[in-house]
Amino acid sequence: MPRPEAMSGSRSKPSPVLYRNGSVYTAADPFATAMLVDGDTVAWVGSEQAASSIADSSMEIIDLRGALVAPGFVDSHMHLTETGIALDSLALQDLTSARELLDAVAAAPGDGPVLGHGWDDTAWADAALPSAEELERAAGGRAVYLSRVDVHSALVSESLAVAAGLRGLDGYDGDARVRRAAHAAARQATRRLPAEVLRRHQGRALAEAAGNGYVAVAEIGAPHIGGAEDLRLAGGWNSNGEGIAAPEVLPYWGELASSEEHARSILDQLGVGVRGLAGDLNIDGSIGSRTAALRSGYSDAPDESGSLYLSVEEAAAHLAACSLVGIQGGFHIIGDAGLDAALKALELAAAEVGEQRVRAAGHRFEHVEMVDASAVATLARYSVTVSAQPAFDAAWGGPGGLYEKRLGERSRAMNPFASLYSAGVPVCFGSDSPVTPLRPWSSVRACLEHHNGDERISARAAFLGHTRAGWRAARYHNPMAGQLVPGAPASFAVWEVEELMVQVADGRVQSWSTDPRARTPLLPALDTGSDPVCLQTVRDGSELYGSPALRS
Repeated sequence: MPRPEAMSGSRSKPSPVLYRNGSVYTAADPFATAMLVDGDTVAWVGSEQAASSIADSSMEIIDLRGALVAPGFVDSHMHLTETGIALDSLALQDLTSARELLDAVAAAPGDGPVLGHGWDDTAWADAALPSAEELERAAGGRAVYLSRVDVHSALVSESLAVAAGLRGLDGYDGDARVRRAAHAAARQATRRLPAEVLRRHQGRALAEAAGNGYVAVAEIGAPHIGGAEDLRLAGGWNSNGEGIAAPEVLPYWGELASSEEHARSILDQLGVGVRGLAGDLNIDGSIGSRTAALRSGYSDAPDESGSLYLSVEEAAAHLAACSLVGIQGGFHIIGDAGLDAALKALELAAAEVGEQRVRAAGHRFEHVEMVDASAVATLARYSVTVSAQPAFDAAWGGPGGLYEKRLGERSRAMNPFASLYSAGVPVCFGSDSPVTPLRPWSSVRACLEHHNGDERISARAAFLGHTRAGWRAARYHNPMAGQLVPGAPASFAVWEVEELMVQVADGRVQSWSTDPRARTPLLPALDTGSDPVCLQTVRDGSELYGSPALRS
């Protein structure tokens, strides 16, 4: 996929643009081959013959040459600054040993801190990690912070441990690996950056998103990640005065509220409008770092069962407070014991403020990977949105993968998308970037190819979860967002595709069909070995990204 170019454009109304000779994914006409954009709005969709009759000299006409126009993607969970830093620091995903990691640190250019992301010890033949002293020597005395792929633990050098004051913090034992409070402190020590540097990292992440077809991203901020200034900078992209068009930022803030008054004071002090006190307000941690809270011990470390960072009572007070304010509340939840705590908190909050008020707030839980039938029913009862990451299953869900190593037989029930859908639980999808990359079609494919065949969903359901559902999960003001019909926002992406098909998840029925009698809009075939290539991304009529190939 081509690298995103610099985001540019203005909010002034451009000439109408007629896209023709392609395919348009729209509920208005499953056979549409053309679309007219007027300003920030979809003005018309229809056939090639009709496009010929409306084309005139006032329009820019783009020959799609068979390309697909589809609603732009919404990433429902990402971290802008962290993504930008990861894109510009050491990429550790493909390393296979501590020796290779130390070599990468030794070869790091520059004279500032050595930052890196993505190491995964479960993929190494020898899972032994380097020591803090070895990192110090390899870096020549420079501070070192290397986040694990899940960003719930990291490797740090001795000098960074001293500078960040890690001694005595939970999760620090004097060696290189830090978790829990020690990890948060180590990360924050490397994120105390000038506003212009933070903004540059965010711009890098937004350009990457735009180049991959995203028109909006949910920025999941929290005090332990980037702080309020980082969140304010992220929210500022929506109203910057520099004429820069970027994906819309949907900000969330993960800070615990103890009462309605406390929640209102948090919102007042932030200085940026947020969609909820939700996101990475951690009830627990991650499976890879063994900090996700489990009902019973990890299969590869039976004496460990993870960490609960909030009590049921704290979580209940938070949900009750958010319900009374009328905003979304929520948590980062991965383990089954973590979800147990969150669901008990829902029940307590409902008992305090009323079930209807809890439902009306539209709370959302992030990740929710270990879910049984009883939990699914409770989520549905309270209309809680699950913001999930399909790429987690693609990366860790197969035989011999991280889930199986850490959880054994429990791994088969992870990320039960079909069960959530069938129970009526609202679901939206994101990447948790930089944990997994901003590759939306790979994420859609992960839903089709879930390691548990019973939990697969169709490409159409997965695509809606990555587009329209993302707007709905954020309680967006325009109910037409995420679809291409007359009157809807002109927020879409153009894709170079090899083939278009109807794809379903159940292998017992016809899985690949182009039968026009189904009147189902077609999506790219995702079994070709490669993802569709983004040719253009447009948000509200403004181009965020454009490949030269589109107009050549």
